[in-house]
Amino acid sequence: MSDTTTPALVQLSAATLSSLSTAVHVPSYDRAGLTAGIVHFGVGGFHRAHQALMIDDLLEQGLARDFAICGVGVMPSDARMRDALLAQDGLYTLVVKHPDGSLDARVIGSIIDYLFAPDDVEAAIERLASREVKIVSLTVTEGGYNIHPVTGSFDLTNPQVAADLHADAAPATVFGLVVEALRRRRDRAIKPFTIMSCDNLQDNGRVARRSFVAFATAKDADLGAWIDAEVRFPNSMVDRITPVTTDDDRAQIAETFGLADRWPVVCEPFLQWVLEDAFTDGRPPYEKSAAQLVSDVEPYELMKLRLLNASHQGLAYFAHLCGYRLVHDAAADPLIATFLRAYMDREGSPTLKPVPGIDLEEYKTQLIERFSNPGVRDTVARLAAESSDRIPKWLLPVIREQSAHGGPLALSAAIVASWARYAEGTDEQGEPIDVVDRIKDAVMQSAAGNMTDPHSFLRDRNLFGDLIDDAAFVAAYDRALGLLHTVGARRTLEQLMESN
Repeated sequence: MSDTTTPALVQLSAATLSSLSTAVHVPSYDRAGLTAGIVHFGVGGFHRAHQALMIDDLLEQGLARDFAICGVGVMPSDARMRDALLAQDGLYTLVVKHPDGSLDARVIGSIIDYLFAPDDVEAAIERLASREVKIVSLTVTEGGYNIHPVTGSFDLTNPQVAADLHADAAPATVFGLVVEALRRRRDRAIKPFTIMSCDNLQDNGRVARRSFVAFATAKDADLGAWIDAEVRFPNSMVDRITPVTTDDDRAQIAETFGLADRWPVVCEPFLQWVLEDAFTDGRPPYEKSAAQLVSDVEPYELMKLRLLNASHQGLAYFAHLCGYRLVHDAAADPLIATFLRAYMDREGSPTLKPVPGIDLEEYKTQLIERFSNPGVRDTVARLAAESSDRIPKWLLPVIREQSAHGGPLALSAAIVASWARYAEGTDEQGEPIDVVDRIKDAVMQSAAGNMTDPHSFLRDRNLFGDLIDDAAFVAAYDRALGLLHTVGARRTLEQLMESN
């Protein structure tokens, strides 16, 4: 008779590590005496599936004990992460979901503290200003850098930023907290920390520099000049599909491993972190982890942004309109997979630079396989969210570059058209679409005019700049949007593939 006994459920904490199933890898190192040399803003699944994991890898080797992590939250929603992590002594479970359905579970111990800045702004600033902090890292989303998508300038009119710029304001944004900490370090003759962006932005280090220097300069011109001269902002590229954690994930982890975790992380097996080796005051020995240290990140980040990220947008809107809600189901549809590969081959790849050590054909094949992983259960809704931050950064540069060289852009234009159709807020069955975007009202208002003015969506120059003046792009967009309205998403994809 087989043993079907469910493992006893253990609530994750430092005190219960020894009680966990042997199927769960737990930290073998002593967490006592670790120093938080890294402060991270935006502790979510993405950060915990790559940077925190690699620090944990180093700690397992007896390295980087001065580079453990202190998380910092600034948004009201970050209070949930504070509560989850502090209740579990900073521990969480990282579960890798393999295509065959198997799971690998590991408890990560590299996060040793978490500060919710609204609880105690002064404590957060002083932690950042402390001598032991060498790196401030960021996963604050593509829109978190407050950069105008067309002009590329820092938006000083943002209400939260404007409030932080008042002389006597208690900092409430990441810019206010970090810049005030740097001011104190300068005044105390403490070397500045490195600011390391890990967000999905081309030249993310340079974008971060632009944001923080612009904020600091608006606050104090001398301080802005000092930060620009003294602080390093390495570029980086992170590639790992990390869907939003669901209650089903928590239940699966509890059933499989007997482990109760308030906020575990689930991810795919693939992991790549390419990092520019440019730090102000030392760094962990990342070369002894899975990280790839290079002098120039740009070829890798262009590959990721214009193939993986842009393809995610290529899948999202068409997939939803075709009735799919899970990414792996959509990617397993030969029509959608063929469309994505055609976009990558014909339009995305020609805009890339040579990528050292990467076989692009193999990478593109692998992308479709990764999207098709049924274990990850990534949602179409996640990919379709915050499009106004994503499309301008991931896809529009492809269109502009292809247009400048007379290259094909019909499939990229169709992706933009599919976003315009999706943003109308009603699917092909007349059911409502829950459009999630920081500028939802503006996007949906532009899309609402599609039927009477086919260029209504494109007229938002804050998103699209001068693309509405590009005759080749507009013609391709018009054709795709017209097809979406007359024959629907699936037939649109079929006709695009027939004619390309």
